[in-house]
Amino acid sequence: MTDQQKIEVLRDELRAHNYNYYVLDNPVISDYEFDLKLKELQVLEEKHPEFYDPSSPTLRVGGSITKNFETVVHSERMYSLDNSYSKDDLEDWEKRIQRILGDSNVEFTCELKYDGASINLSYENGIMVRAVTRGDGFQGDDVTTNVKTIRSVPLQLKGEFPLKFDIRGEIVLPFEGFAKMNAERVESGEEPYMNPRNTASGSLKLQDSSVVAQRPLDCLMYGLVGQNTGISTQWEMLEKAREWGFKIPSTAKLCNSTDEVLAFVDYWDTRRHDLPYETDGVVIKVNSLRQQEELGFTSKSPRWAMAYKFKAEQVATLLNEITYQVGRTGSITPVANLSPVLLAGTTVKRASLHNADQIAKFDIREGDTVFVEKGGEIIPKIVGVDFTKRSPDSEPTRYIEFCPECGTPLTRTEGDAKHYCTNYYGCPPQITGRIQHFISRKAMDIEGLGSETVEQLYQEGLITNYADLYTLTKEQLLPLERMADKSAENLVAGVAASIEIPFERVLFALGIRFVGETVAKKLAKAYKNIDALMKASVDELTQVNEIGERIAQSVVEFFKNEKNREIVARLKQYGLKFSLSEEQLENQTDKLKGMTLIVSGVFQSVSRDELKKMIEDNGGKVGSSISSKTAYLIAGDKMGPSKRSKAEQLGIPIISEKEFFEIIS
Repeated sequence: MTDQQKIEVLRDELRAHNYNYYVLDNPVISDYEFDLKLKELQVLEEKHPEFYDPSSPTLRVGGSITKNFETVVHSERMYSLDNSYSKDDLEDWEKRIQRILGDSNVEFTCELKYDGASINLSYENGIMVRAVTRGDGFQGDDVTTNVKTIRSVPLQLKGEFPLKFDIRGEIVLPFEGFAKMNAERVESGEEPYMNPRNTASGSLKLQDSSVVAQRPLDCLMYGLVGQNTGISTQWEMLEKAREWGFKIPSTAKLCNSTDEVLAFVDYWDTRRHDLPYETDGVVIKVNSLRQQEELGFTSKSPRWAMAYKFKAEQVATLLNEITYQVGRTGSITPVANLSPVLLAGTTVKRASLHNADQIAKFDIREGDTVFVEKGGEIIPKIVGVDFTKRSPDSEPTRYIEFCPECGTPLTRTEGDAKHYCTNYYGCPPQITGRIQHFISRKAMDIEGLGSETVEQLYQEGLITNYADLYTLTKEQLLPLERMADKSAENLVAGVAASIEIPFERVLFALGIRFVGETVAKKLAKAYKNIDALMKASVDELTQVNEIGERIAQSVVEFFKNEKNREIVARLKQYGLKFSLSEEQLENQTDKLKGMTLIVSGVFQSVSRDELKKMIEDNGGKVGSSISSKTAYLIAGDKMGPSKRSKAEQLGIPIISEKEFFEIIS
């Protein structure tokens, strides 16, 4: 047997043993025998670099050093999930999706929600080519070298699989491995890690992959992303992925109703502590991928999935003081400063009290012993007071009447839970908060400029709004504390480079209340330039897809303010982009302006998402359910019969994709 043949045989053997041990939990040889074979392969590969294989089992031991983790844009956004905490929430969700689909026959898959670090793995021709963290959902960090060391991640797939696809899952640290790691750290005099989730997440960003290889990380997969996969349901996806070599938890279940879903939730709520991993709930998904596609997404999450959270861990601690924070929009948030307490693996010192109504509802007072839990086991919140421990001389909390930063009387409009400081251009936290938002990564992404520097520039009187950033010079910056020659150059260069940021992100950067990333994109697409947007009325704005009256009112109010208009004029003068590029404007018309269209079924020449994009590119609005305001129902194959029936009852024109193309051509 030649060395090349020996290498191929050893690789195949080690892949099989690795799969048996880490995925099936059924080893057929000892660790010692496995290590001997691995060592033999390493020696042969070093001797014959010409036989390099990017999926070789020897890559599991790590050794590569990553100084900087490259940012990679996801092929499809990694959304977060809506949370549910009650049977009513779940039943409302089921009714909502049945109404949108026009079909009461909906099947669900239930999977446990493991608490770790989300990951996106890319495969081409059966080989793992890239691993990217979730990041902000739009882009993440390339951690391929570190993920290759995780034994349950297949570097080369088995059987028949799509030529190119992404698969998503959770990288977790099992309790047993976590306990062993901490025992070793304590023994060597180091501080133990706080919890498995944060340790798993932190492991992915270690520079030395050989250190990652020593950590007992595991990878559990749950979702496929790609075109022409030949898969029609979530359940089929789980079964196929298991055949290809991925670790798919056997706890998943197919359900036909919310009653079956709740039975699954109740079962695992009591048995989750027997599992080898941290889990904080159940993810329920519509099983049919065709129905998933029809349901689509909101600006933040898929309509076809819901996370049902288990009851959060709760602890009692002392509330020492209530302080108040001022946000960039002037909103006041009361904060409970607590005696430090360990909760769900992290030390909690502060918790949001949300607003005056929340304080009054629970009658929360300084000096109280309060019950704290993590909402969704992430954000600490106060859920009650231990009245048996309240001091006899305790006094009710009087919510502040004046801004804690500038002394302006607070206002509260009817229907709004929060109090606001109206000193928009004179309240320091509002001023610096808006500038910090403007320079943030998702907005103008100005390199060389951070939150602390913004505070420093404001304190020194060099900036009072974000337009002032574009007048800063190196000479002005050099006298500042901790501002070296190179730092000053980088800051000025970073500001100058930001004029290339596209219009939709500039619009988001302006910090208009309720205008997040998704809303900014929709407004930019609908109005094409800032001048048209500044002239828009509330009624006109609400015609844009997913723009409600609250957002519309906020946009109108923002541009009605003369100072805001002056700042926009200055930013224009400095060269920022306030209109869509020619490339973005291509194929955009107003042919469907004022019309709401519904898309339903499976289409032949384009995907549903492409069809929706065409509607928006031509000025139309994509609706989610049929009403008397619907202009057209674009019907594809396998459209729900009740949706067709409702359209006929209301006299809504039902058109094919071909007829739609004729309308916009």
